[in-house]
Formats: sequence, C-alpha cells, structure tokens
Amino acid sequence: MGKWRNGNGTLTVMAAPDPAGGPGPDTGRPHEPAPAGRGIPLRIAASYRARAKGLLGVDGVDGALLITPCGSVHTFRMRFAIDVAYLDRRFRVLAVRTMKPGRLGLPRPRARHVLESEAGAMEAWGLRRGARVRVEAEPAVREASPPGR
Repeated sequence: MGKWRNGNGTLTVMAAPDPAGGPGPDTGRPHEPAPAGRGIPLRIAASYRARAKGLLGVDGVDGALLITPCGSVHTFRMRFAIDVAYLDRRFRVLAVRTMKPGRLGLPRPRARHVLESEAGAMEAWGLRRGARVRVEAEPAVREASPPGR
C-alpha cells in the first residue's frame, strides 16, 4: 500500500509456520483461530497525531490498532495491558510481546508497522512470530458539498 491514511479496515491473520515442525513456508491461508470467515476490526493510525494518541485514554479496544510507520511503542499512561506485534514492510510478524502499563518497548530495527490489541487477543487470533497479516483499509469517504453550492 502506498500512502497510509487514518481510518478503519480489517485485519486477517494468515497461516504461520508450524512451531513444532520448524520454520516452514508461509502457506498464505487464513489461520484457524481467527474469527471464522471474518476479518478482525482494525483502526489505522497514520498521522502524527493519531500515532501519538494510539490507545491512550481508552479502556479497551475492539479488534486492533495499526500504527504506521512505527518501530517501537510505550505503555505510559495506558489503562490496560496490551499485546504488541512488530511487523516488517511485508506485514510479516517479527515479534509479539505483552506489555503492562508503564513500560517502554525496545525498538525493532526492521519494524515498519506495529499492531496493538488487548492482552491475550493476538494469541486467540493465532498471531505469532513468522505469521503474515493482511490489512484491508476501508475506502476513504469524502464529504460531499451541500447541494446548490
């Protein structure tokens, strides 16, 4: 995707290599634990203001927040623990961490995007290191000028 904009979208977790069988190829199929046949609700934060605000001031999140571009996060002044997934530019998961409020995450040199959700959600979705995600942004809706102007 070219230029990112603030908005909403859906997130789909793709199959990851089997940890028991070692690093295998990514099959590109949706992972089983993800909501059956549905994408995960996603909010996209691309502007400086939206990235800086993130999940501050909220008591929970339905789905996930994609912060782009982003290589590290913090949880200062957060009200709840979050799962953080660091993604490279091809949306492959580099690392997944659970962070309690008041923590500073280590920067990830190859990270281009960060996904945030409530603690435990990413495990339920099957999101782990090596998995790929697909992000589909909803088309931007332009406000129409009033008729007759």
